[in-house]
Amino acid sequence: MASQVRLRLLPSARCLFDEPVQVKVTGLRSRQVVTMKTRSTSDKGVLFSSSATYRADGRGEVDLERDPSLSGTYIGVEPMGLLWSMKANIQHKSFVKNKVINPHVVKFSVHEMEGDGRMLAEETNERLLIGDGVSRVPVKEGNFDGVLFTPPGEGPFPAVLDLCTFMSEDRACLLANRGFVVLVVAVYNDKPVNIKEMHLDRFKEAVDFLKQQPKVVNKGVGVISRSKAGDIALSLAAFVPGIEAVVWINGCCANVATPLFYNKRKILSQLLFDIRRAIPTESGASIVKYCMNDPLAEENRATLVPIEKAKAHFLFVASEDDLNWDSKAYMDEMVERLKRHGKENFESVCYPGAGHLLDPPYGPYCPSRRHEVLGKPVMWGGEPRSHAAAEVHLWEKIQEFFRSHLSCEATRSVAKL
Repeated sequence: MASQVRLRLLPSARCLFDEPVQVKVTGLRSRQVVTMKTRSTSDKGVLFSSSATYRADGRGEVDLERDPSLSGTYIGVEPMGLLWSMKANIQHKSFVKNKVINPHVVKFSVHEMEGDGRMLAEETNERLLIGDGVSRVPVKEGNFDGVLFTPPGEGPFPAVLDLCTFMSEDRACLLANRGFVVLVVAVYNDKPVNIKEMHLDRFKEAVDFLKQQPKVVNKGVGVISRSKAGDIALSLAAFVPGIEAVVWINGCCANVATPLFYNKRKILSQLLFDIRRAIPTESGASIVKYCMNDPLAEENRATLVPIEKAKAHFLFVASEDDLNWDSKAYMDEMVERLKRHGKENFESVCYPGAGHLLDPPYGPYCPSRRHEVLGKPVMWGGEPRSHAAAEVHLWEKIQEFFRSHLSCEATRSVAKL
């Protein structure tokens, strides 16, 4: 019977990382109950896996776009649930994909429920981070280093500076697949403990480098950021000309942890935190949401980023279940401040049930992992299903926002497989 069972990934078993696939099984017995499984290994060698129980229809078919999971790592109709519900076999680990030139390989399989769970069929899903024709060029210019991703074609393309707290290329190359020239630069280019002051000049150099690229639209630069990178993005918009659009995801409204300098003078003091306010959990990971000092307290006013001075358009994104810090309160403060100054250059979106680590969609949800600044595992928040849905919605929202504020009609080219 197993030879008759077929597992298919549609429209193709090879796709871009941020594209959904339809999972279908045929050749089962009428109403047969089976287990669907996935497994994948991260670049750091950590095994991730998921499983879900399904009942075939009268024709012996299972379609994840139609049929509900009855039990497993998720329940209900979730077409991509087998991907976002994958869990690490080691506690406090996230799915790391450092080598973007290699695809994210996921093994899908279907198994009998009876006996020893014999495998009936399997298929391999190659999820590419970098599309055909997208170039990846390491860059070291002046005081900054990063990686430049350029789409195929003559352009011109809108330019985006991807500020990541620690170097990670996946978001940048996925945006390049969608028709953006993207330079990814890490906020921390050394261990956080070694960095006593931050210089905005380094990031301005990155902005200037992007503007000089021959395929770039002459319409200013966009910036995308999350977490600590968020306050650097806000500062670029407030102090550096030529920033046209900023995506701020679960960041702070104040300059966090390290004093910020520009043109050889300090422009912002640092908002400090008290790790003694961390709340331990049974898992060994802490909740650090309440460790940050209050940015609105009188003694911390010099840490607030003066976004009211910015000419850029802002997209503020906050997760209501962010356990890293109170990003929703920080977003509300910025919205109110801009309104008080008569500004309308912003939009905001809030995701109930989502956690801190909003990434491009269809990667495994991460409840906890090591906090690289604090050096200990922390809880990041979020309910898996809601978090996964937020990532799908936000990814499209980001692209629409940048195209709206950065694009000309010539920027509609996207990379294909």
